[in-house]
Amino acid sequence: MSRLVIVVAALLAMSGSAFASSCPRHMKSIDEALAKNPTLAAAELAEAKKLRAEGEELHKAGKHAESMTALGKAEAILKIK
Repeated sequence: MSRLVIVVAALLAMSGSAFASSCPRHMKSIDEALAKNPTLAAAELAEAKKLRAEGEELHKAGKHAESMTALGKAEAILKIK
């Protein structure tokens, strides 16, 4: 049983670093999409920018799962696949 706990703990630790390394990639793709001046309603554009900033702050705070959620919402607004 203790071996299982160690394996699960190791997997959880590695998943956090996986999220951490993907946050900057997602921020970059959002920045690139925003630089192309997408044709969105002003409210949608503002929401995408807000979510992108929120994602960066969460990433810096080490909250990578929450960061990916915010960044994913921004990507959905910008129709980034």
